[in-house]
Amino acid sequence: MASPSETVDSDFPVWGLLPKKETGVSAFLNKYPEYDGRGTVIAIFDSGVDPGADGLQVTSDGKPKVIERVDCSGAGDVDTSSVVEVKDGAITGLTGRKLRIPKDWKNPSGKYHVGVKNAFELYPSKLRERIEKERKERLWEPGHKKAQADAARKLQEFETKYPQPTGAEKLIKEDLENQIELLASMEKKYYDPGPAYDCVVFYDGDMWRACIDTTEEGDLEKCIVMGPFRKTRDFAPLTKSDQLHYSVNFHDDGNTLEIVSMCSSHGTHVASIAAAYCPDSPEKNGIAPGAQVVSFTIGDNRLGSMETGTALVRAMTRIMSKEESLDDDGWNGHIDVINMSYGEHAHWSNSGRIGELMNEVINNYGVIWIASAGNHGPALCTIGTPPDISTNAVIGVGAYVSPDMMAAEYSLRKKLPGTPYTWTSRGPTIDGDFGVSICAPGGAIASVPAFTLRGTQLMNGTSMAAPHVCGAIAVLLSGMKSLSLPYSPYSVKRAIESTAQFMEDLDVFAQGHGLLQVERAFAHLCKYSNACERDVRFHVTCGTSSKGIHMRGGLQDKAKEHSITVEPFFLKNDYADPKPKIDFNVRFALTCSAPWVEYPNHLDMMYMARPFAIKVDPTALETGAHFTSIKAFDVACVEKGPVFEVPITVVKPASVERNELPDMVFKDVHFKPGTIKRHFVQVPEDATWAVLRLKARKDTKNSRFVLHCVQLRPQLVCKTQEFHKMVSISQQSEAVHGFPVKGGIVLEAVVAKWWASLGDVSIDYSLSFHGLKPESPSVTMHGADGILHLEVKSGLRHEELAPVISLKTQVQVLRPNDSKVCALGSRDVIPPERQIYELQLSYSFHINKATEISPNSALLSDLLYESEYESQLWMLFDSNKQLIAAGDAYPCKYLVKVEKGDFILKMHVRHERRELLDRLSDLTLLLAQKLPSTLTLDVYTSHSQALVAGKKAQPVSLAPGSTQPIYITPLPNENWSNHRKRPDSMWSLKGATMGQYLSGTISLAKDEIGKKVDLYSFRYILPPEPPKKQSNNGSKVAAAAAAAAATCSSSSAESKEGSKEKERSKADEFNEALRDMQISWLSKIGLRGANMELNNTIFAKLNADFPDHLPLLLARLQSLSDFFGEPNSTELLFSHPHLTVEALALANQIISLVNQEKLLAFFGLKNDSRPDSAKIKTQMEKQKAALIDALVRKGSILSELHLAAQRGLDPVEVVQEGVEIVLPSPTPAEIDAIMKDILKFADYSDSKVIPFSIQHALVNEHYGRALKLTQKQQEEKQSRDLDVKCLQYLQNLGWEHAAHHLEAGLPVRYPATYHPF
Repeated sequence: MASPSETVDSDFPVWGLLPKKETGVSAFLNKYPEYDGRGTVIAIFDSGVDPGADGLQVTSDGKPKVIERVDCSGAGDVDTSSVVEVKDGAITGLTGRKLRIPKDWKNPSGKYHVGVKNAFELYPSKLRERIEKERKERLWEPGHKKAQADAARKLQEFETKYPQPTGAEKLIKEDLENQIELLASMEKKYYDPGPAYDCVVFYDGDMWRACIDTTEEGDLEKCIVMGPFRKTRDFAPLTKSDQLHYSVNFHDDGNTLEIVSMCSSHGTHVASIAAAYCPDSPEKNGIAPGAQVVSFTIGDNRLGSMETGTALVRAMTRIMSKEESLDDDGWNGHIDVINMSYGEHAHWSNSGRIGELMNEVINNYGVIWIASAGNHGPALCTIGTPPDISTNAVIGVGAYVSPDMMAAEYSLRKKLPGTPYTWTSRGPTIDGDFGVSICAPGGAIASVPAFTLRGTQLMNGTSMAAPHVCGAIAVLLSGMKSLSLPYSPYSVKRAIESTAQFMEDLDVFAQGHGLLQVERAFAHLCKYSNACERDVRFHVTCGTSSKGIHMRGGLQDKAKEHSITVEPFFLKNDYADPKPKIDFNVRFALTCSAPWVEYPNHLDMMYMARPFAIKVDPTALETGAHFTSIKAFDVACVEKGPVFEVPITVVKPASVERNELPDMVFKDVHFKPGTIKRHFVQVPEDATWAVLRLKARKDTKNSRFVLHCVQLRPQLVCKTQEFHKMVSISQQSEAVHGFPVKGGIVLEAVVAKWWASLGDVSIDYSLSFHGLKPESPSVTMHGADGILHLEVKSGLRHEELAPVISLKTQVQVLRPNDSKVCALGSRDVIPPERQIYELQLSYSFHINKATEISPNSALLSDLLYESEYESQLWMLFDSNKQLIAAGDAYPCKYLVKVEKGDFILKMHVRHERRELLDRLSDLTLLLAQKLPSTLTLDVYTSHSQALVAGKKAQPVSLAPGSTQPIYITPLPNENWSNHRKRPDSMWSLKGATMGQYLSGTISLAKDEIGKKVDLYSFRYILPPEPPKKQSNNGSKVAAAAAAAAATCSSSSAESKEGSKEKERSKADEFNEALRDMQISWLSKIGLRGANMELNNTIFAKLNADFPDHLPLLLARLQSLSDFFGEPNSTELLFSHPHLTVEALALANQIISLVNQEKLLAFFGLKNDSRPDSAKIKTQMEKQKAALIDALVRKGSILSELHLAAQRGLDPVEVVQEGVEIVLPSPTPAEIDAIMKDILKFADYSDSKVIPFSIQHALVNEHYGRALKLTQKQQEEKQSRDLDVKCLQYLQNLGWEHAAHHLEAGLPVRYPATYHPF
C-alpha cells in the first residue's frame, strides 16, 4: 500500500489564492523587487480598513502601512460639546456615571469634553449579531432561566397551600401569575440596545486625546487614551470580545469626536489585495506590498454599509487638502491612486455633483481613480457609477477568473479555461462608453478584520478585481518614481489599455481592452513618458453629451450619421502653462476594423475642440450586439497604440412578425460552463409581460443558469425594466418565469450557464409575449371623482381580463416644522475655500398603532451620483431622541418598524451654494405607512352596475386587438347609502388630511404569471373625512373635570323639575360661563411658586359662591395632584402638609356628593327604556368619572404616605406656622377598601386607575402586578421615569439580570442629544 506522501498532492497552489501570475505582477516583482509600490499611497474608498489585520501593519520597506483612517460618513461622530470640570477627582459623564480621572493625564485647561456613544452604532451588522448573542448568553439567559424557575416554583407552592384562594390571597396569586407572564413576555420581547460608552475628550497641550469608558463603570484607568490616528497610529479593539479595531480623530476644537471603525469586512479585504505585506507568508502579499494605505470610510453604518454623498465629498475634500508640511513619516497627504470598490447605478452620467468632484480629483489633482465595474451581469449596459461618470477618466475594472483561481479558491473538480465571471457587469455604458477599461482577477482569499474572528476569507466580485489593478498601478508608479519618469492619470490609463491582453474568444463587453499586463504597461509608460499627449485627456463627445456611440433603439434598418467632437484637456487645465497648449499639435490616423463604419482617415488635433462625422450602416448586420471602435494613432509614433478611441456599439434586434404568435423558440441549445446566449428582440408595441421557459432534455445534468432580461429606458437605470434570476434545472425539469416588459423597446434576454456549473448540457427554451395594456401606465383616482373609466386593450393574443386593485400603503404628506441652513466645519470646506452648507429639516408625526413606515423625500429620491445636490440623509428619532433608523436617497431600501408614539425625522441636504438649499426650506416629505390589511376597490365591466353597486366584473376573454372598458368605484363612504359598509375601508378614510393617498397596484390578467408580474401603480387620493353625524341616542363621555357639570342632577330641586328646564336669563348664562372659565384656569395656573397664592384666591372665592360644585372641586384637586406630581412626591406631601390634608378632604367631599348605590343600580340595568335614557346615561357616566377620579387621587396619596412610613419616613405630626397638622397613617386595609370601591366601577388596569393600582400593588408588595401595570403605561408613552420605576420593581423582585439590562440601556434609550449628521 502506497504511503500518503506518495498519493497526496501536497503542492498546494498557493499562487491561486491571491492571484498575481495572470497579470504578470509576479514576474514584474521578481524582475524589479524594489518597484513593489514603495513611495506610493493608495486611498481605499470603502467600508473601512482594519490596521490590525494580517499584512496591514508595515510596508516592505518598514514604513507604517495604514497611515490615516477617516470615517467620512459621520456615523462614528460623537457630540462632545458638553464641557465639564473635575470635582473630587472625577467628572460626570452624559450617562450619569462618575468617571474617575487618572492622575497621569495631562490636561492644562482642566476642561473635559464629554459625550456618549452606543457601541452597536459602531458595529457592522454581522458583528452586532454575534455580540448580541454573546451578551444574551452571558448576561441574560442564566439569570432569566433561574427567575422563570423560581417564579413557577413559587406559584406551584402557593397553589398547593391555597387551592381555593379568597380575598387577599387572590391578589397574591395574581401577582405570582403576573410574574410568570412578565418573564415570558420579557423573553419574547428581548431586545439589546447595546452598551452606552462615555466618551471623554481633552487637550493635553500638544494634541487632542480621547478615552472611551468601555468598562461602563467609570474606571478610566483601565481604558485606552488615544490621539488622532494620523499623528499617533493609535488603534485598539473596542472590547476583548468584539475585536473591533477603532481609532479616533477630532473636529471643531474638541466638540466632535470621530470614532473610526468599519461597517463591514469588505474594505479590509480590498486593501489586503491591493497592498498587504506578509513577510512570513509571502503568498498572502497584496499586489503592491510596499505601498502605504489611507482608509476613507464612505460606507455609512447607519445605512448598513451604503455610501453617501456626504462621505464621498468629505473623502474627496480630504484628498484635495494636501498639506504643505510633512508629518512624522514624511507624508504630506498626497494620494497617488484611489480604489473605489463601491458604486450604484445612475439614471444618467452626463451630470451630477459627485461626478463633477470626481473629475476635479483626477483632472486637477492628478490622482488615478480605479473603480469596480459592478456585479450586475451578464446583460449588457450594467456598468455602475463610477466608473460611468461624465468623462471616461475613471478606470473601470471587470472580473476575470483563471484556471489557477478555480482550483485554489473555489476547489472546482476540473480546471476550466479562464473566463469573465458570469456576474461581472458588462459594457457599454448607456451613453456608449466602454464602461470596462480592463479586467483582472476578481476573487481572492485575503485578510479580513479581526472582528470576523478569522484571518482570511474568500471574496469575489469586481470589488476584488479593482484593487488588483489599483495595486498594479501602484507598482507601476513606484517604478516610474524610482526612475524619475513623469506620468499622468491619462498616460497610465492609456498604457494599461494599450498593453492589455485581449482574449479573442471571450466576451468583449466583459473584458474591455483585455486582461491587465503589468510588464507591458510599465514598458509603455517608460518608453513614452515624454510623449506630447502624456498630460492630455481627450474628451470624446458623440452627439450632444454621449461618450460613445450606442445604437440600440429600433430595428437598425437604416444607416445613420453621427457627429463626434474630440477636445484635448491638459492636466490641471485651468492652471496649466500656456506654452504646452500653444505648442500642442498631434496628427492622427483614424482606423476602424468594422466595414459597416465610414470615417475620415486623418485628424489634425491642436488645443481646441475638433469635430468630425462618421456613418454607421447596420443594415447588413446579423441580429445581436456588435462592437467596434475608431482608434486614433499618432502618425509620428503608431507603435505606442491608440491615443484615444471612439467606442461604437450596435444592437440589432429580431422583430416579432404581426401574423405570428409573439413567441421565440430555441431548441437543443448547447451550453458549456460560462456560455452566454444573448437574444435581442424588438418587443411588440402591445406587450406588457413576457414568459421565459427553460426545459431540460432527457440527458440534462443538474445545472445552474442565470436569466437576465433588460430593457433600457431613457434617463433611467438599467434596473428599471429588468428581470434577474438564478435557476437550477435537472433532467426533464422546467423553469417558468414571467417578467414585465414595455412595448416598443428592445429587450435583451440572456440565458447563461453559471461559470462554475460543470459539465456541458443542452436545453430548450422559449420567450413569449403577452399583453393587457391599460390606457395609462399608472392610474390615479380621487375619491371624490365618482366612477373611474379605464380602457384595457389586448393587442397580441387572446387574454382573460380579471382586474384586481390592491391598496397596501397609506401615504401622508409632511411639511417641515423647522428648517435652517448652516455653514459646516473645516472638514466640509473644499479647497481652497469652497464652504459647504447644510440644510437641516425637522418633521414631526404621530403613529397610532405599531406598523411599518417608509420616509421618502420624493424630490431628491433615487438620485445620488447624478444628483445636483451633494447629499441627503434622514434620521428617525422617537420622542426620547433615540435613533430608530436612518435612510438616504433610495427609499425602497428602508422599511422601518415603529411602535405607537410620537416621532421626529431629521433630514439634511448639502451643497456649496446656499441659495440652492434655501429653495428647499419647505421641502415636503412623503411618509408611507403599511395598512393593517389590504384594501380593494370594486371593479365592474359596465357603468350601470358600478353606479348601483351591482354585479362585479367577472373574467372577460379579449380577442387580439380588442378593448374592454372597466369601471372602478371609490371606497365606500358612509354618506353613500347605495354602497355596502366596509369597516376596513372606512378605517382608511379616518382622519384623512390634505394630500394624503393610498398606494397600491392594479393587475389585469387572470393568468397566474401575468397577475403576479404585470402590475401597474395605482394611487387613490383620499377625500376629506366625512362630517360626523349628530346622534340622538348617545354621546361621548366627557372628560372628568367637565364631566361633573351636571352631576348635581341628584339634588332635590333639579329632580323636581323633571324633564322641563327653567328659562335662564342672559345674566345667569354669563355668570355660569364666567365661573366655568375661572375653573378651567385653575389647573393652568397651578400651584408652583407665586401662582399658588393666585390659585388659592380664585378657589376660595369660587368655593364660597358655589359650594359643592363638582367641577370646581375636581379642578382644585387636579391642581393639587399636579403640584404633588405623579406619583405623588413624598417630599412635597410632607413639606406642604396643609395641601395634603386639603387634597384628601376634597377627595372625600367629591366622593360624598356622588350616590354610589344609585350609580351601581343604574349600571346594573340590562336595558333602560325610559325616554330620556340617553341623557340619564350621560349624567351617570359623568358622576362615575368624578367618583373614580376622586377615589384614585385619594388612594394615591394614602398609598404614598403608607410607603413613606415603611421606608422609615414617618413625620406624622408637622408644625407649620405654629399650627400642628396631623397627616394620616393609613393602613393597607384602608387602601384596599378604596381599591374595592374603584373596582365596582372600573378595572384596575384602566388608564385612569393605573396610577393608584400601581401604588396599591406596592403597598401589598405585589411587584409583579406593579411592573405589569407600569409596562402598560409605557405602551402609551415611553419615558425615562417609567423605566426607572420598572428598574426598581425588577430589583424588588430579585431579577437582577433584567434590572442590569434595563439600567445599562437607559443612556441609549434616552440620549441627551440627537445623533449628529
